[in-house]
Amino acid sequence: MLKLTFLGTSAGVPTKQRNVTALAIECLNPHTSGVQQGSRQQNNQSKKSRPWVLIDCGEGTQQQLLHTKLSLHQLAAICITHVHGDHCYGLPGLLASAAMSGRREPLTLIAPKAIATLLEAIVATTELYLPFALDFIAIEEVLAEQGDTNKVSISLSDQHQLDIDITPLSHRVASYAFGITQTISRRILNTDKLVADGIPASALWGKLQQGEDVTTEGNRQLRSVDYVDNEIQRTRVVVAGDNDAPNLLSKAVINADLLVHEATYTHEVMMAIQARNPDYDPMHSSAHVVGTFAQKMNLKNIILTHFSARYQNFDNPDSETPNMAYIRLDAESVYKGNLWLAADFDQYMVDGAVESVSNQENSQEESRVQYIGSARSD
Repeated sequence: MLKLTFLGTSAGVPTKQRNVTALAIECLNPHTSGVQQGSRQQNNQSKKSRPWVLIDCGEGTQQQLLHTKLSLHQLAAICITHVHGDHCYGLPGLLASAAMSGRREPLTLIAPKAIATLLEAIVATTELYLPFALDFIAIEEVLAEQGDTNKVSISLSDQHQLDIDITPLSHRVASYAFGITQTISRRILNTDKLVADGIPASALWGKLQQGEDVTTEGNRQLRSVDYVDNEIQRTRVVVAGDNDAPNLLSKAVINADLLVHEATYTHEVMMAIQARNPDYDPMHSSAHVVGTFAQKMNLKNIILTHFSARYQNFDNPDSETPNMAYIRLDAESVYKGNLWLAADFDQYMVDGAVESVSNQENSQEESRVQYIGSARSD
């Protein structure tokens, strides 16, 4: 499962209620440190083993983190969608704070090449020192070298894999979307069948669960495949940077459980901006444009974010003051799936479909997205 925490949801500039763009995605394995007892599993993943990914890092992101339980020591990767300041000005300060907090583990940074130039300038002019390796992966090189793959893989454990794929978007500067796919696999020992077959609990059970064929003291051959069911859960979230052409994500959102996309303004405002100054196109999406795309692709779940500061936080369609109801209604006029408008510190749990493969049958549980409240711990 993936747990999303929105750390900033404003476009361009912060407001009193919203910081600029940043999104934390925790990669949770419900089976880590769990104790299997019959058919029940205790989901008590250690707080010391909760890796997370940060997508974009607008100014003030580290301040937002102080209101959550997220730790910079557990940060596995940072992904920057593009070089505009409301998506990256907070990066140097966050890295400096990670260093001052005692972080020593390497950190992966996936970003446009220009971000490396930015950090080099910061290091040269401010004497920033990082006591940990910064594994910089240039998006341009990933797209050029890996062709259709466009993927960076991070192994969180033997049975916990994170894949980050990249899709080019359309904006005033090169902008990208990140597809975050978490795969959790586990082997479930069919203890009832073992007992029914007269095989008492012993060290052989553990070997069978690990995929080993074994021989009992009575010289009986036991195959792991006969007593172990394999379960795979894939959870996929696509997070887009600034983009005026959602259709570029048509391939990326296939089998996605959730799309997170900017909706900077309503379609009416977008058209007015373009008409007022035909020579300048801010190249953002309206809620209507995103909703139209999501409906066409039969997406079940979308979260809109990156709202213009002109929209106040309240939701009242009858108010003459632009507010979130304007954005919501613009999307709902064309989209009939599950729709959320993100606010700072909103948290969502995304559970991907679980595929269970046994000797008898294959089954699959549906994915789901759920709003679970605010991350603020104060």
